[in-house]
Amino acid sequence: MTIDQLKRATGHRAAEYVRSGMVVGLGSGSTAKYATLRLAERLRQGDLRDIVAVPTSDETARLATAEGIPLVSLDEHPRIDVTIDGADEVDPNLDLIKGLGGYLLREKIVAAATDTEVIVVDDSKLVERLGTRSPVPVEVIRFGWHNTRRALEATGAVATTLRLADDKPYVTDEGNWIIDCSYDGIDDAIGLSQAINAIPGVVENGLFIGIAKIVVVASVSGISVLERR
Repeated sequence: MTIDQLKRATGHRAAEYVRSGMVVGLGSGSTAKYATLRLAERLRQGDLRDIVAVPTSDETARLATAEGIPLVSLDEHPRIDVTIDGADEVDPNLDLIKGLGGYLLREKIVAAATDTEVIVVDDSKLVERLGTRSPVPVEVIRFGWHNTRRALEATGAVATTLRLADDKPYVTDEGNWIIDCSYDGIDDAIGLSQAINAIPGVVENGLFIGIAKIVVVASVSGISVLERR
């Protein structure tokens, strides 16, 4: 199977966790996209009824609207039954790094309101320790971002990089910037998350600790499911 076929299979498996009448969080990114497309397919087939969805990005909102999935706001439905989203790293405790797609803030807000967070990845995203393959994205306000960056360096980051798009600072859906912080592995993810979020100018970071309940993993040998104990 190609990477794209693996992502499709994983998204389809994750979509099975959604039942009629649920409020669903729609994640962002290439793998979560296939879960959204599968949910739309199930709605058209009549296998799934009466769901409403909260998107985690403008991009996902556009996709869901085009596919006929009814959208609502988190203010209208403050509790979400199931969210299906992707991740950039998953460790053995099912803790995550997310945000390389640029949507970490809304993704974390939606995840915090979700009863069952389902993560879809391919096996290349599995790591023994967070921070060994992916940087930690940190969403920051623009004002004084150089000071914010220096403070992030003081958390032990070996590199801090302002994310660019077309040679200009990448702008999130909420109008902020992202600084990608690289570490030589993270020993205390909870402590690091708290230290990052205590920095003035930081909005949120991409460490998702204790949030994922189920991780659906695609590999060349098939689909496997990991569950938080």
